[in-house]
Amino acid sequence: MTAKRSTTPRSSRTKAPPRQSKNVINRLLERDLIRRVSYDEYRSKVRGVYAGPKGALLATCSMLSLHAPLGERLFRERKFDLKGARNLLDVGSGAGQIARHLLKYADAQARITCLDLSPEMLRRARQRLKTGWPTFLAADLSRLPFADAAFDCVTCGYVLEHLPDPRDGLRELSRVMVPGGRMLLLTTEDNFGGAWTSYMWYCRTYNRQELFRICREVGLLPRQELWFTRMHKALRAGGICVELVKE
Repeated sequence: MTAKRSTTPRSSRTKAPPRQSKNVINRLLERDLIRRVSYDEYRSKVRGVYAGPKGALLATCSMLSLHAPLGERLFRERKFDLKGARNLLDVGSGAGQIARHLLKYADAQARITCLDLSPEMLRRARQRLKTGWPTFLAADLSRLPFADAAFDCVTCGYVLEHLPDPRDGLRELSRVMVPGGRMLLLTTEDNFGGAWTSYMWYCRTYNRQELFRICREVGLLPRQELWFTRMHKALRAGGICVELVKE
């Protein structure tokens, strides 16, 4: 795959859109660092967070919160079907939580690339997955080092909230996807649970309908909203989980 740098203006990467209206508790909990410093400063902070003790506990936190086992059901029950995908990109691989599911449920001949901003998290993912199947690469979501239309399937789990403006990441993801390619997008919602996530991981949150509107702007069409369980759907819990298709 030939590298191609993003043509997104740098200024758009440092300016966040207007803050959505939130209740008082959510506003008090949610971290505002992403809006107060430059993107380079913020990115450095995020690298430090994930390289430290919190990053070391990420896989354990995913198990305790049930995000890992419940997320596996999306693949096992083919709610997000990996069958037929040949080139898969896992963005924000972290400790390999989603990559583990890809290794288990993707076709044997599929190529898997795991990408994360933090080299330390990729090292942990390699150790945890104990396989040479995926390619591991440290890179920024807003500047993906891949050619246009390089992947037919993308998973992006809880990383978009580390961008001031989701357009920067979504445009890049759309660029590297083939027409008709599918993406599983998981990100933090602007509710009470999302506010706690923001507090712990220095990330922002997204309004569900606003995010879907932005996805359509960049040519990523929501196909279906996904929920871990019926209870999650009833309580509007678990964050935003949606299958997107590139036009």
